Amino acid sequence: MGGVLLLVIVFLFVVMFMGRGGDRGPNPNYVTQAEMTAGLNNLGSQQQLQQIALSSANNNYETARLIDNQTGLLTQQNNTNLINAIQGFNQVGQGIQNQTNVLSQLLMALSAKLDDCCCSIKTQMLQNRLDDAQRQIGTQQGIIDNYSQSQYLLGQMGKWVANAAAAAT
Repeated sequence: MGGVLLLVIVFLFVVMFMGRGGDRGPNPNYVTQAEMTAGLNNLGSQQQLQQIALSSANNNYETARLIDNQTGLLTQQNNTNLINAIQGFNQVGQGIQNQTNVLSQLLMALSAKLDDCCCSIKTQMLQNRLDDAQRQIGTQQGIIDNYSQSQYLLGQMGKWVANAAAAAT
């Protein structure tokens, strides 16, 4: 406010002591009442324009600050969202990796069981073949034993004729 008052005083001195030519009567250096009023009105208008310009500049500055703050907040929120998204993707990746590890372990266990199952089946098949072979050997041994016994008995009896009377005639 003090700067404005000083400006008004300087303006008045400039207007009063300014040498303007023209028809002003016997003392051309004096300012008329109309010129003084016009000068003061002009000064008031200029002050109002300066206040409007200052207010506009302040509004522009405040708007720029609000935009800057909002941009900072949006950037911060965007960074937070990106971090959350990356962490979410990392968790999904870890979940997939864990499931893959579990599946791998289950497949290895299944493979071991299949190997055991195949060995068991092969062993059972061989056991069945062995049992069949032993039964055949037992059967063949029985046949051989019967034949040997029959031969022995026949050898002990001599020549045997089923119908001796019919054989003599």
